Amino acid sequence: MTSTAADRETFRTAVGGSYPVGVELVEREPQLEHLRTALERSRTQGCFVAVSGEAGAGKSALVRVATTGQQWTRVARGLCDPLETPRPLGPVRDVLADLGVKVGADPGAPVPLAERLLDAVGSEPTTLVIEDAQWVDEASVEVLRFVARRVEALPLVVLLTYRDGEIGPDHVLRPLLGDIARLDAGTSIGLKGLSIGAIRTVLDGTGIDAPSVLALTGGNPFFVTEIARHPAEALPASVRDAVLASTSAVGAADLEVLQVIATAPDSLDDRLLPALAIDVPQLRRLEATGLLRRSRRGVGYRHELARRAVEDSIPPGVTPRLHARILLALEGVGADPAVLAHHAHAAGDDARTRAYADRAAAEATQAGSHREAVAFLELALAAPGGEPVHRAALLERLSFQQYMVSRLPEAVESISEATRLWAEARDDDGLAAAHSRRALIEYYSARRAASERHIALALAHRDAPAYGAAKSLEMLLAFRRNDADATSEGRKVTRSLAQERSDDELLVRSEILGTAGDVLMGDDLAARDRLLILVHDAAARLFDETASTGWSQLAAIDVEQRRFRDAESLLEQSLPFTVDRDIPICEQWQTGVRSRLQFERGRWEAGLEDAQTVLDGGAPIASLWPHLVAGLVALRRGEPALGGADDHLEHAWRLAEQMGEPLARLAVMAAFAERAWLLDLRDPRLAGAAALLREVGGLPGVQWSTGRLAVWLRRLETDHVDGVGHLNGTSAHDGPSLTVAEPSALELEGRSDEAAQRWRALGAPYEAALARVGSSDEQVAVAALADLEAMGAWAAADRARGVLRERGLSRVPARRRTTTVANPSGLTSRQLDVARLVALGLTNAELAQKLYISPRTADHHVSAVLTKLGLGTRREVVRRASELGLV
Repeated sequence: MTSTAADRETFRTAVGGSYPVGVELVEREPQLEHLRTALERSRTQGCFVAVSGEAGAGKSALVRVATTGQQWTRVARGLCDPLETPRPLGPVRDVLADLGVKVGADPGAPVPLAERLLDAVGSEPTTLVIEDAQWVDEASVEVLRFVARRVEALPLVVLLTYRDGEIGPDHVLRPLLGDIARLDAGTSIGLKGLSIGAIRTVLDGTGIDAPSVLALTGGNPFFVTEIARHPAEALPASVRDAVLASTSAVGAADLEVLQVIATAPDSLDDRLLPALAIDVPQLRRLEATGLLRRSRRGVGYRHELARRAVEDSIPPGVTPRLHARILLALEGVGADPAVLAHHAHAAGDDARTRAYADRAAAEATQAGSHREAVAFLELALAAPGGEPVHRAALLERLSFQQYMVSRLPEAVESISEATRLWAEARDDDGLAAAHSRRALIEYYSARRAASERHIALALAHRDAPAYGAAKSLEMLLAFRRNDADATSEGRKVTRSLAQERSDDELLVRSEILGTAGDVLMGDDLAARDRLLILVHDAAARLFDETASTGWSQLAAIDVEQRRFRDAESLLEQSLPFTVDRDIPICEQWQTGVRSRLQFERGRWEAGLEDAQTVLDGGAPIASLWPHLVAGLVALRRGEPALGGADDHLEHAWRLAEQMGEPLARLAVMAAFAERAWLLDLRDPRLAGAAALLREVGGLPGVQWSTGRLAVWLRRLETDHVDGVGHLNGTSAHDGPSLTVAEPSALELEGRSDEAAQRWRALGAPYEAALARVGSSDEQVAVAALADLEAMGAWAAADRARGVLRERGLSRVPARRRTTTVANPSGLTSRQLDVARLVALGLTNAELAQKLYISPRTADHHVSAVLTKLGLGTRREVVRRASELGLV
């Protein structure tokens, strides 16, 4: 099927070329009709359309044809630039400019900017075209996600083009694509390569063999077009040859203009043309090559592939000179620092590279694009020269941004080098900053002792600007070890310092940590409301790390104190903030907290997925509970070897010892006790359990974890696990001022039925079932076995069954069958989902995308499925899908 003559003419007019036929519109009629229908409907209902395809698939041409001649709608275009580091908010700035909205050098936060964009749309039908979103920056994604959630109620169509082959599982565009997929008003259009029939149409009259072209190009419309444009030549070996053939008749001066334009990843702004000595006659001559196109923003290549082909052909010694010319011209019009840094680096201008990359990093940080900030700071530091103290300052900033994006080993290297440079310069303020930053990185690396050493070194410089930051970190560590007095004292000191130095963020951080201490250690629920207000204020003021830290701590407290619904609601707000503001370090922490939340609520599959996400590469401090979740679920299910339970628990214990935090140590010791009960064996690691209770059991804020450990130790005593002497003659619930939470206290007092009711009311089904096992009512105790089995806690049910028999119950039911006709291998619901997708031939990457999990987590699921099915390869799953009931 081919396009109409009118469409071909529209295409030629839109792209400014003169192709033999409107090749990019061959086999694009359904997609074109879809876009035109969406545009027509936008008068009453908006929509968001994502157009994907490989480079040269005709995405831009399709969008241009669809939007050309639509007089009743405004069209604003935004381009994403293929810079080394994306220009923060680049495409958003472009569309705002097209809509007549002025944006200053500092565009502000993404959400207010998105609101300005929607205000500019108003009630007038508008089409926003965002091209080449594979190069989009994270701040622009945040704006587009904001718009997407509101698009249906507006007279607005957003057309987004991107190269799907360049969008990996962790690409910044993924969240937006997920939003579009879930929108009622969202649509995705994929452009495939041309068929052999379409290629024959394009090549008609050229004498070129269509099957050979298909083999060479894969049906890529741009490749096919370039071959069709040179019918007298032999088949080009690559697109580069085809593109460069278009320049063969161009004179030397005009060729240099083509090369200058090729060094600008985006169109060359018209304002730059006089400074670059590019005149109108030259442009007219070059337009005849079919390589260039004019737009409201200037002149550029019709296709990125063509630009790259010309750029690659520039002799190495010439490239820096061309970039230097563009750099000087850009400086004259006050261009974006990200663009200036790109050209300064390519020009080999080290001083300008450092200066502009420094500025671009600051803008990226402000925009919530911390990965881009890292890239810009690395670019600045890669440029030789500069004063050592300035380099040290850049390294210190880099270390913080690396911390924010959870690249902790690299952050240690950066801050170590900064420390060396400041020490050589005898700069006490710099050294204080370096030690304060190093202390933060060490803490999140789960090395408390090292963190405390660096805090002490930072605090040796009382007058240094970083003294307040070091003091607030000291306060955080006190809070995390349940030291109420030190937390309170730290609050007073940091508040005074913040007021003395007019440091707003330090003041907010001080209040957040102090109030978090009130919630955890003062059991003050009114303080929780105050803490939420403080955190929202910090977020609104773009105190990214402070706000996300506050959310992280409160989420952990809510789960610890069994306020599960509050924790879930909180994480629904806080996790999107960490994603939108590009703070992986806190996203990992909060994902780890959510892993525990799901685990405590009996949602083990969801908990395991979150746990695996963190364990696949999260910060050490975030991984303690993910290790416990992975280990305990495997033990409860009776799969300790398959789940690597012992390794997970041992790793968690090492982390707890390094962190030195009471809640962490109690949690892991309780896990050891549960393991001993489940496996009915002695665990020498429990020899220190009673001493641990005596050491930390009287601290404020530990009553839930103390209670859990005390109950497990009591079960070991009551159920006669071999080696009860591990308590060193001390009862599990003995100890000075030992306070436990109410449900645990009820169990320790032998009031199992009341404890079970309390656990059930809290939403903790596993604890409720185990408490019921201890009931004096035989029917209640036996019914608890079914509850455990319903959760998949087969090992726990088997152990409880043995306990009931030891208590003399005569009618303890045997373990029920775990297989069904529909599920003959006992797969979990998640494993069934995975098995069905494997049976359809999906890869791990496709599984990950489909199930919203990481590829590594998908790999773990597939391995577990193959093991349970007793199969060796994915092909066997596909071959036996019908037999296994998977299709």
